Amino acid sequence: MNNTLLSITNLTKTFPGVKALDSVQFSLKAGSVHAVCGENGAGKSTLMNILMGIHQRDEGEILLRGEPVNFLTPRHALRAGISIIEQELNPVKDMTV
Repeated sequence: MNNTLLSITNLTKTFPGVKALDSVQFSLKAGSVHAVCGENGAGKSTLMNILMGIHQRDEGEILLRGEPVNFLTPRHALRAGISIIEQELNPVKDMTV
């Protein structure tokens, strides 16, 4: 049984003068937890922003439950069950924890 929930293949994103992601491969199995770690400028935020529909990929494929997806807005991603927890919580005013 293949319990792959999310699969990313050959994901590429370029901003003017910078190749932020170059053929990224990533998969998530149902029931697993992942943390995306790396140096500043490694592309972590860019990858998450593409998954959330904030940025659009230049190349590559994203499959959710085996079906191709292309989230155009964060609302589309949230409706499909995709969400992220940012490391920096500055946008949340008056948060004590």
